[in-house]
Amino acid sequence: MVYDPGVLEAALSAAIGDDPALADELRVAFLDSAATMIVALGRARDAGQWEQAAWRLKGLAASFGAIDLMMAADAAGRAAPGDPAALDAVRDAIG
Repeated sequence: MVYDPGVLEAALSAAIGDDPALADELRVAFLDSAATMIVALGRARDAGQWEQAAWRLKGLAASFGAIDLMMAADAAGRAAPGDPAALDAVRDAIG
């Protein structure tokens, strides 16, 4: 995953305090959700599905401080549905 771990840790700490087990659980949930959303983006068949998947991914990334992923999802949302370069950029940002 390409993200600023300091930003992610700060966001988790602000949300949950000092609970390492919960932080680990949220980290796993973030990675699972991001992977699911990238699959949805890759399966989108029209502009509406494409944009919805991109914006959801962007929101998730923003919530967790995954700046590169957020920027790639934003660019994907403005790209043509199924744009292979946009999909590659999102996949690269996830690591």
